[in-house]
Amino acid sequence: MNYFSSLLRGALGAGLLLGAAGARAGADPHWPVAAIPAALRENAHAVIRQQDDIITVKGAGRLVHTIHLVATVLDEQGERYGAAVVGYDKLHQISYLRGSVYDADGRLIRSLRAADTKDYSAHDGFSLFTDNRVRVSDLRQARYPYTAEFEYELVSTNTLAFPAWSPQEDEHVSVEHATLRVVTPPELPLRYREERLPAGSAVAQSQQGALRVYTWQFQLLPAVEREPYSPPLAELVPTVYTAPTAFEVQGYPGALTSWQQLGQWGFQLTQDRMTLTPETEARVKELVKGVDDPRARARKVYELLQSSTRYVSVQLGIGGYQPFPASTVASTGYGDCKALSNYCLALLKAAGVESYAAWISAGRQKAAVRTSFPNDQFNHVILCVPLQADTVWLECTSQTEAFGYLGSFTGNRHALLLTPQGGKLVRTPANAALDNRQYRRAEVQIDEQGHGRATVRTTSTGEQQDELAQIMHQLPADEQRKQAYQRLALPAVTIEQSSWQQNHRGAQPVVTERLTLALPSYASRTGRRLFLTPNLLNRLPPPAPRVGARQAPLQLATPFVDADTIRFRVPAGYKPEAVPAPVQLRTAFGSYEAQTQVLPDGTVQYTRRLQMPAGRFEAKEYEAYEDFRQRISKADRAQLVLVHPES
Repeated sequence: MNYFSSLLRGALGAGLLLGAAGARAGADPHWPVAAIPAALRENAHAVIRQQDDIITVKGAGRLVHTIHLVATVLDEQGERYGAAVVGYDKLHQISYLRGSVYDADGRLIRSLRAADTKDYSAHDGFSLFTDNRVRVSDLRQARYPYTAEFEYELVSTNTLAFPAWSPQEDEHVSVEHATLRVVTPPELPLRYREERLPAGSAVAQSQQGALRVYTWQFQLLPAVEREPYSPPLAELVPTVYTAPTAFEVQGYPGALTSWQQLGQWGFQLTQDRMTLTPETEARVKELVKGVDDPRARARKVYELLQSSTRYVSVQLGIGGYQPFPASTVASTGYGDCKALSNYCLALLKAAGVESYAAWISAGRQKAAVRTSFPNDQFNHVILCVPLQADTVWLECTSQTEAFGYLGSFTGNRHALLLTPQGGKLVRTPANAALDNRQYRRAEVQIDEQGHGRATVRTTSTGEQQDELAQIMHQLPADEQRKQAYQRLALPAVTIEQSSWQQNHRGAQPVVTERLTLALPSYASRTGRRLFLTPNLLNRLPPPAPRVGARQAPLQLATPFVDADTIRFRVPAGYKPEAVPAPVQLRTAFGSYEAQTQVLPDGTVQYTRRLQMPAGRFEAKEYEAYEDFRQRISKADRAQLVLVHPES
């Protein structure tokens, strides 16, 4: 998928891509800061004084989007609103970009000059070819507050990508007044979805000659601060989503009133692009010769894909949606998510295994797909392999991912299958808590001075190994060690030895980490006593202090199980004097148990198990969740006291 276009669509309605009106020197004051209502300055880094979006649909293949945005920047943390960052490409062209900046009293400082605007290639770091560019007009000031005013116009020939309108997309940004106006011919009626709109903000419909006009307006929206463990901000702020009934992208027309139609358009883009050369087909047939099980054949094809290709994005015009031919990937050895998925589909077809490309919204913090509002909500492509026993999902851009594993990047969300019959909205598999495990065993030797030395073996599976796997494959050894130090979060610890091993052959991918640690002053010494915390490496901090009543739902994103067994060898002559009491907790938010035991051989063994689900809970339940976390945090900090008898 075209990542740039996806980013652009979200930014168009949110102020990341700004626009501006000029001002005459000597004119009356504009937008004095003193005129901002006090409630809008509270907890805000910037205030959107006025944002006017006008979307004019010129036809099925052309729309014009103008934005006039005025934002007062109150401090350094809101300074991005002092610059206009306007993306464009082959399908989106900038007609003009103007701007002015005013001081706190509303007096014109200056208007935008040519020297204030730079044009850059919007290279994403992984695209081999891209026509994505960005124009940056910078009116930021060193002295706060100030007000920046921008206006720009963007002409688009990609009418599938209608903007979403969410003026309050950022935290700590309030809105004084904002309007959205959509003008469209009657034969191309607007489709829209309103979410979380303030009272009185619903659409007003009118006529402008023969054209239909849809208008929304917001005013006096206080700044929002996302609360801990809440859904993504995009699911909390007022938003109007817009979409066409018919569209066209670079000569490819489509209809959009159902998921079936959108998927049909996407499927048509792949036709005549799945043909392999006879040599490649023969290679696949030889690879799966004698393998009757379709799952085993699919695994062999996937491993061939991983060993012979690499991910390189190519984003040019319609190429944001359309893969280049499978034969091209075979000859070059590279492709983006669309091309590699299409190539793998062609390989599987040659192996006698059916599969479908699937559009998906990838990313750990992505908002859920609005299933009742068909439109392009996707930024990535993966592959679905429906088998008789189960369904296998393949991430075709990775050379290291386990066969059939999706994880936190694409798991547990909706995807749009592109089938010959059209689009079909389905859900990717969700991991259970036992799939996302972290099992740790450690041996710790404590000396009479309280210094410790530990050998630690940690086995992580599923989503608990996602970040570790990325570190292993993407960072050099010295950076891997730095990351290990950050995860340990222990003062004065030294990693003496470290190793990481990955196993992707099982039902869940596994990363095993082995560390040897020096722990100076791990136990504090007072007289003839040593005080230490048996929980070596897995202490859950308490939740952040809450100010006022909870507003947002509580969202627990990832189910998991953590299990720790730590055995301490104490200095000769020392005996446990005070041992933490066992703790057992059972709540709707998870279960926790911890126990410290003195074993017959004189060692002290600490065990801890925490299991938590994924789910969303009402805001009123957050207090009970806080209590659960506080009790865990207290138990995790409990101390063991060792004493040496007086001689």
